[in-house]
Amino acid sequence: MSIELYPAIDLRGGRVVRLLRGDYLQQTVYDVDPLDIAGRFREAGCRRLHVVDLDGARDGKPVNLAIIENLITRSGMQVQVGGGIRTEEVMEYLLAVGADRVILGTRAIHDLEWFEKIVHDARFRGRISLGLDARDGVAATHGWTSGNARSMTVAQIAGIVARWPLAAINYTDITRDGTLSGPNVQATAELAALIPDIPIIHSGGVATIDDIRKLMHLPIAGIIVGRAVYEGTLKVAEAVQVLASASAEDPH
Repeated sequence: MSIELYPAIDLRGGRVVRLLRGDYLQQTVYDVDPLDIAGRFREAGCRRLHVVDLDGARDGKPVNLAIIENLITRSGMQVQVGGGIRTEEVMEYLLAVGADRVILGTRAIHDLEWFEKIVHDARFRGRISLGLDARDGVAATHGWTSGNARSMTVAQIAGIVARWPLAAINYTDITRDGTLSGPNVQATAELAALIPDIPIIHSGGVATIDDIRKLMHLPIAGIIVGRAVYEGTLKVAEAVQVLASASAEDPH
């Protein structure tokens, strides 16, 4: 299976930032222009980009739309967008301006009946990814500032959506996110085993090329990288090359 690298651009107040374990009080701001850094990712060989509106995730509506649209239309990459996307109008807008996928998390988990309808809607079929963010195996929502009101586990949610026409599931272990402490390989492997028919994109904890190597043997479709790229512990071009080599060696 071919695994794509998804460098992340997390936006807050129009700036590129990273949070530690999703904590808005533990923020690192990077002095880079979003479009410039996206260009560097493309030059390093990336074909996809992961963009999150952190203000939107917390406030419940997109805040950094102008920057996001700029990234979609000018980065030259396929862009998946998440953060505060909770209405059909916003989804239609993002797809209309060229987003490859939109990621739904909070409303999807809290209103699974609505989410099922959206996923099967002809306008969105195959263009929606589920943002499945978990802390100790339980889904978290609202920009990770609260647990899921239903207290649903990752396994329970996986069982419900396993046959839905989702573009992907973006799975994040919040306790690893932004920590550079290594990925939760076991949890990602368990989710991939539960949902073999939906592409899984791993997020959280990746720090080095060795972490990439640990994940690339799993049946997943992508790996999101953030802080490691900005802190320089992971070279994007090297990660892209390693994943491409693994894909070339895979007879499947």
